[in-house]
Amino acid sequence: MYLLIGCLFVLCLFFFIINHWRKKRIIKKVCCMDTCKKIQLLDNLAEPFGFSYLPAQDIMTSRIDAWQREFGYHALFDKSAPRFNMIFDCEPIYFNYQHRTWMIELWKGQYGINAGGEIGIYQADTILSPDQFDSTLFHSVPDDKMLPVSMKLFQKGSDLLSVKHCHWWLTGFCMGHYCEPENLVMQVSITCLDHEMLSCFVESLLNSGYKECEINVCDLTVYFTFSIPHTKQPRNDCHLLERFSCWQNRLFCRLYRWITRPFACTLDRILYLYFFLPFAFRHMLRFKRCRKQKFHKRRKCCK
Repeated sequence: MYLLIGCLFVLCLFFFIINHWRKKRIIKKVCCMDTCKKIQLLDNLAEPFGFSYLPAQDIMTSRIDAWQREFGYHALFDKSAPRFNMIFDCEPIYFNYQHRTWMIELWKGQYGINAGGEIGIYQADTILSPDQFDSTLFHSVPDDKMLPVSMKLFQKGSDLLSVKHCHWWLTGFCMGHYCEPENLVMQVSITCLDHEMLSCFVESLLNSGYKECEINVCDLTVYFTFSIPHTKQPRNDCHLLERFSCWQNRLFCRLYRWITRPFACTLDRILYLYFFLPFAFRHMLRFKRCRKQKFHKRRKCCK
């Protein structure tokens, strides 16, 4: 019995020493890498997941050629989000333009261990009635319909991130940062294609519950703030699951920061995690993957 305990102790000590040596080796490897090579490596690693690294902001953002583009948007994505540890406020804005129903949706909240926001631009194949919105698959807009958009995200008045681009799905995510959705405020600007689209979009904002004093228009650009949602929130239908997901997100955020504590910036933290725990790195970058792939597979099965 004592021999068995002694063997287990020696074995644990051996693995501890090996792991400690490996950890020191990886830390040295990351520290010795050139910054440009780090950025290039992270972009190459994140590309299959549809994301890239913004060094000026120290955040992750979506690529224009992200694979998520082919899946479009369905209301089921938002309804099933808490099951994948995504707790956010969402604001879908529907309007009719050029014989199609368009939808521009805003999101802000917690995506696993990532706090951030999104602006997605989608369109249906035809004009829809309001009762068809939740059952219709919207398509990501083509390149010639992408809009110049920007968002600034604040947490309790403090700057969190700021991104702008001509895009179909603009995003920004701070890894290892936790925040309740209600503590995030998003300042949004969206430049429309022409005055007809501008008029339709502004009218839809007013119909959604925004007041005229909350909307500013300059030429073809609309400025407004997304703070308290004006539309019904799908996450309100599953409070217990939402609380459990929030608890998990807080726990995993602390675990991520503890494991990567030798480093401070996101670039070094993620690369360290990639070398030290590759499976954790893959899981961390799949915060938009599950809900769209799962829905896509379900649609294929139904056909």
